[in-house]
Amino acid sequence: MWTKNNIPDLTGKTAIVTGANTGIGFETALALYEKGAHVILACRDLNKAHQAIAKIKEYRGNGILEAVQLNLENLTQINEFVEWFIQKHPHLHLLINNAGVAMPPASKTEQGYELQFGVNFLGHFALTGLLYASLLATPDSRIVTVSSNGYQGAEIDFDNLRLEKEYNAIREYRQSKLANLIFSVELSRRIKVKGQKVLSIAAQPGANNTALTRHLSEEEIAIGKERLGAFMEPWQGALSLLYAAVSNDVVNGNMYEPEEGGLRGYPIQATIQENAMNKPAAIKLWNFAEKATGIHFL
Repeated sequence: MWTKNNIPDLTGKTAIVTGANTGIGFETALALYEKGAHVILACRDLNKAHQAIAKIKEYRGNGILEAVQLNLENLTQINEFVEWFIQKHPHLHLLINNAGVAMPPASKTEQGYELQFGVNFLGHFALTGLLYASLLATPDSRIVTVSSNGYQGAEIDFDNLRLEKEYNAIREYRQSKLANLIFSVELSRRIKVKGQKVLSIAAQPGANNTALTRHLSEEEIAIGKERLGAFMEPWQGALSLLYAAVSNDVVNGNMYEPEEGGLRGYPIQATIQENAMNKPAAIKLWNFAEKATGIHFL
C-alpha cells in the first residue's frame, strides 16, 4: 500500500502543478510541499491559487509555494507563463499536467477548439512543449499527464474538435482524456527514440469527490455514484499522480491508477487499452497538436 508517507525528501526540487487550487491538484501540491519541494501552483484564477497557498501553509511543510496565473485556454497566456518560469527558475523536476474541465456547457477556447479538448489536451501539449528544454536540462525530470478511466471506449474524432457536430459533454470529455493518455504514451516513445532521460508517465485518479462534478446535476452525480460506487476523497485520488511523480518503480510510458478497477484504492500500474496505444492515431494527434498550437518539439 503506497501512501504519501513513501514520498522521499524533495528539497531542491521544483514542481509545476496545473489546476492546483482545488481537488486532486491541491492535494498533489500539498504533498509535494510537505516533502520540501518548491511548488508552483499554476491556476487560471490567481486569487484561488493564493487562497490555496494560504490553506496549504496551515499544514506542516518544508517547501516553497508560488502562485502564478496560467490560463490553458489561451496560447498567448501559456507562452507568458513559460517565459516567466524560464526567467526565474533554472530547473524543472516535475511537470504535473493536472488541470482540466469536465462536462461544461458547450463552449470553445480562444483558438476555437472545444473547451475540454482545448484545455485538457492542447493546453497541456503546448505547456509541455514550451517547457521541454527546461525538463531536458534537469536530471531525473518527469512529466505526469492526468487522464481518466473515461478514456476507455473513447476515440479521437478529428472532424469534431471545433464543435462541428452536436455537442455531447461526456463524449467530448472522454475524448480529451484519451488524447491526454495518447500524448503521454507518444511522448515517452519520442523521448526514447532520442535517447533522452525525461520520463513521461500518465496517471488517472479514479472516482473522486472534486469540483470536476460542478457542471453535473445532483441526479447525474447520483447516477454516477450508483454506477461507479463510492467516490474517494481527493487526497487518495492524488496518490496515483504522486506515485507517478516520485516513485522509483515507475516505468516510462506507463499509467498508474487506483487498484480497485481503476476507481478506488492505492496506486498500481494500469493496463492501457488498445485505443490509447494506436501508433498511427498517436502520430496523427501529435501532428494535429503541433499545427493547432504552432509548437514543435521532439
